[in-house]
Amino acid sequence: MASFLQFLLLFSLSLHLAFVSADDQSSETQTQPRPPTPITRPTKLVLKVQKDGGTNLHVAQIFKRTPPVQLPFVVDLNGEFVSVNCENKYLSSTFNAPICHSAQCSRANTHTCRTCSPKSPRYPVARPGCHVNACAVTAVNPVTQQRAIGELSEDVLSIPSTLGSRPGPMVTIPQFLFACAPSILLQRGLPQNVQGIAGMGHSRISLPSQLASQFGIPPKIAICLASGSGQNGVIFFGEGPYMMLPGIDVSRQLTYAPLSIGQQGEYLINVQSIQINNNIVPLPPKFRSNQAMLSTTTPYTILHQSIFIALTQLYIKQFSGVPQVTAVPPFGLCFDANKISYSKMGPAVPSIQLVLDNQQKLRWTISGQNVIVQARPGVMCLAMVNGGLNPKTPIVIGGRQMEDNLVQLDLVNSRVGFSNSLLFQRTNCANFNLNFNANTTATP
Repeated sequence: MASFLQFLLLFSLSLHLAFVSADDQSSETQTQPRPPTPITRPTKLVLKVQKDGGTNLHVAQIFKRTPPVQLPFVVDLNGEFVSVNCENKYLSSTFNAPICHSAQCSRANTHTCRTCSPKSPRYPVARPGCHVNACAVTAVNPVTQQRAIGELSEDVLSIPSTLGSRPGPMVTIPQFLFACAPSILLQRGLPQNVQGIAGMGHSRISLPSQLASQFGIPPKIAICLASGSGQNGVIFFGEGPYMMLPGIDVSRQLTYAPLSIGQQGEYLINVQSIQINNNIVPLPPKFRSNQAMLSTTTPYTILHQSIFIALTQLYIKQFSGVPQVTAVPPFGLCFDANKISYSKMGPAVPSIQLVLDNQQKLRWTISGQNVIVQARPGVMCLAMVNGGLNPKTPIVIGGRQMEDNLVQLDLVNSRVGFSNSLLFQRTNCANFNLNFNANTTATP
């Protein structure tokens, strides 16, 4: 009997301990934080781009290094790669300089070796931009065309994804290839305090190419540059929709024309003719079909001298009711601003049409604030300049003409899409919600 009572006592105690243990385990599970929900691969990425009032160039904010630091980069639509000033306290635990003849150098199409020796007692060992047996790359200032030898490097780059109407989680490329360039390359013609140049041309290590290959997004670049000094525009990487406040998908208004790639990776379109208020500009036979390069490092459209003269002569006739005034450099045609009225598109001035096909159905219309600019108080000038006899291409379409337009470079289908002014849609390029959570990171 005693033995049976002992058995019951031990059995009851075991059950009690088992329930207590289960309760404790359940309580512990409930109080622990849940593991983060995995973030799927991004389908579209976005960069904030701000217009610099001093230079009229556009500056992107890009996160680099470990720990991440947000740095300003001039947007160079035709640049071969991203170049960075590594001389200004470049601190990162993930920096690496690939050795010469490595796979990274082959990808960057560089086969030249470079050896850098420390230049002062402050740098007795290798540092970013100065290594033995590294890959040499030629970095370029896109405004002055100054060139300098830099060093192929790799480090972490982070960029926001987008959920449609606003930025989403940050995503990361662990080994993003770029050039460590001398600081002297950034000292002329560029906004103050920029730390590099964001090359977006058609090359294997440009920013869009590395983003597309890392995340498997379509190689499409949609540029929406803000028109106001200090305003934020955006650059999208990947397929649309591209949503602007108040809930407008601006990609729905795109008209497409053929896109070609130049020998140095620059983006070109073919302009069959130019019209002013639908009147054809009488160009010399040599210039009746012209290659035009899209450029974000040229503030205003540059025209070959013969094209500029013919266009300004017709523009004067079409704008005969407004008196001309002395031109303000770099412009060649200026008007009395007090005699110009305004509409919802900005200054009420004759529009310019770039005709992109022989049937004259594809037209990029440049109107209002994209045509004319205030050069000084009381003076407004045609926002196009005389490029002389030897411009890079007969027409270089500058940043002013692309502002508050959506311009999509569709490298999948070799075409360029353009929206014409978004002001017609009652929105603009500053209407993208740029608030995002920089602490959330997706894995590629």
